Amino acid sequence: MYKLIVLKDLVRVPPQRFGEPLEEVIMEILKVGYEYKGRIEGGYEGKLDKDLGVILGIKRIIDIEEGRVIPGDGASYHYVTFEALVFYPELQEILDGEVVEIVDFGAFVRIGPLDGLIHVSQITDDYIVHDEKRGALIGKETKRVLEVGDRVRARIVAVSLNPEKPKESKINLTMRQPGLGKWEWLEDERRKKEKEKEKSK
Repeated sequence: MYKLIVLKDLVRVPPQRFGEPLEEVIMEILKVGYEYKGRIEGGYEGKLDKDLGVILGIKRIIDIEEGRVIPGDGASYHYVTFEALVFYPELQEILDGEVVEIVDFGAFVRIGPLDGLIHVSQITDDYIVHDEKRGALIGKETKRVLEVGDRVRARIVAVSLNPEKPKESKINLTMRQPGLGKWEWLEDERRKKEKEKEKSK
């Protein structure tokens, strides 16, 4: 789910930036950051936080408190309140995404800035066969095909975010419920129900 949230942090403004407009300097530090004594100060954009999710962008600065100088440092430190756009995958949330990779055990789906996995057992009630040459997953009975580029609607059933190694984060998805699946399958189901309604009149 995408959210606008308000955060507050202590921002270090290096002395070589004192002649520049304070709000512009702080916005740059919040977005991109800079290295100081072997660690990155600021640089929120693109970071994964276990509690907040992926910080996609800093929207605006709400407040900059008066700065303090620490003896021996020379920089000014300001408490800054700012608004950020984040993406956090919530359990049971239903999302639309795009299939970005097909493997023998399922399909990886891009949902926002992260990828989730739909295991073959969670695609349909049908038995799924992996066609390696075609790069597709195919239903044995229904002949329904899932390939890279397909748009799908899925529900999140498990989330494990790893801020240290974001690529190792795990998001498990399912499409085995009414209203979920490949968009074409959902449209076929809708048309089928409309035809049944017309026949029963």
